[in-house]
Amino acid sequence: MALQAVALLREVARLEASLEELRALQSVVHAVPLHELREQAAELRLGPLFSLLNGNNREQTALCVSILERLLQAVEPVQLARNLRVDLQRGLTHPDDSVKTLTLSQIGRIVENSEAVTEILNNAELLKQIVYCIGGENLSVAKAAIKSLSRISLTQAGLEALFESNLLDDLKNVMKTNDVVRYRVYELIVEISSVSSESLNYCAASGLVTQLLRELTGEDVLVRATCIEMVTSLAHTHHGRQHLAQEGVIDQISNIIVGADSDPFSGFYLPGFVKFFGNLAVMDSPQQICERYPVFLEKVFEMADSQDPTMIGVAVDTVGILGSSVEGKQVLQKTGTRFERFLMRIGYQAKNASTELKTRCLDAVSSLLYLSPEQQTDDFLRMAESWFASLSPDSLELFRGISNQPFPELHCAALKVFTAIANQPWAQKLMFNSPGFVEFVMDRSVEHDKASKDAKYELVKALANSKTVAEIFGNSNYLRLRTYLSEGPYYVKPVATTAVEGAE
Repeated sequence: MALQAVALLREVARLEASLEELRALQSVVHAVPLHELREQAAELRLGPLFSLLNGNNREQTALCVSILERLLQAVEPVQLARNLRVDLQRGLTHPDDSVKTLTLSQIGRIVENSEAVTEILNNAELLKQIVYCIGGENLSVAKAAIKSLSRISLTQAGLEALFESNLLDDLKNVMKTNDVVRYRVYELIVEISSVSSESLNYCAASGLVTQLLRELTGEDVLVRATCIEMVTSLAHTHHGRQHLAQEGVIDQISNIIVGADSDPFSGFYLPGFVKFFGNLAVMDSPQQICERYPVFLEKVFEMADSQDPTMIGVAVDTVGILGSSVEGKQVLQKTGTRFERFLMRIGYQAKNASTELKTRCLDAVSSLLYLSPEQQTDDFLRMAESWFASLSPDSLELFRGISNQPFPELHCAALKVFTAIANQPWAQKLMFNSPGFVEFVMDRSVEHDKASKDAKYELVKALANSKTVAEIFGNSNYLRLRTYLSEGPYYVKPVATTAVEGAE
């Protein structure tokens, strides 16, 4: 069958291929196993197919793209780079986005190959065309171009090609297309900068990182909102955070948060700025960040009291992330009544907010209350118990009520709260003393979908594996938990049937 494909390709090579011939070739090449095509790769003459892309017939172009997508998979990346370089260059300037996408997917294969990528680095015109693809209207084409350039920049030679040649001027020219394209280039710069301190140095020397940071702290609130996401990505790396600190950017972001009260448009950028500090606290030290930038936590609590669901959601998510570590829990505990008020607010929102915000509140509560066995000192257990009590006058019933609502995401999120505290003795006593709670845990009929069955199983597992549950729940209930555990999450109790004599 692969030989049939080769024969049909020779027919197409006449450059007078009809649509019928192309359809026949498409049918054959997609039916041939890839390993057979690879065996015939040396015989594949793909130039004529690329030439047919230059016609004005849209169906002809679509057929050629479909055929090439399949056949090019049989060609090794090095051969692609060496033998089809001119065709690849033409493909990047083709007016049809499907041709650009095809070309960039093949360039993606080339840049993943350490031998083939050298061929691209030596082809300045091809690199230039990849850069200009970032400026196109089609987002998937731009994303593919960004991905290829980011991959090229993983090597020293790639960094030099991009930042120490005319390519840097091309990159800056593309940025002038419009705001959207400028942000795409920033996205590429942040991706490259995140790889290593050396990569960041190249990007910083280009002036593009400084330009991004200047826009972040500028006066345009919409630009701030967009830039903070990229700067937060840069802060995910240690060398990125160091650079931001050295440039005074973290202090500037803190000052902007301080001044947000007098800015009627702060709602556009404030959520992103608070998320930035939340990520910073988790990646570095919650205590150090919260002590050095006290406005961060103050603003989080303030946002929780807002009437704006967006602000409340960001506050809840941020505290959930912060409180996922022991150090973060201690920082929150030190705020005293301020945090107690925050917990009451979360409890209120978990009961009254939209389904999406309720779920976020429940996820945050799970994160705040969870303690691993080695973290369960008397102080931490007392703290978790007092936090749980602060959420509502009867927190256990609150979450049980939420778990009975006909929304799988809420049911699972409420079970996740119970799972978070299931290994803590105070919570086990609450559960055991709550009428019907043990039966609620054991009842398999409540869960109807896989996610809910899995969530219930995790709760049972957390209880069954606890060292204190047998004593608190009693041996008979402990054995029921162990049985549930051994039967697995999807067990269905057999229904006994009685045969009746004479029945049909």
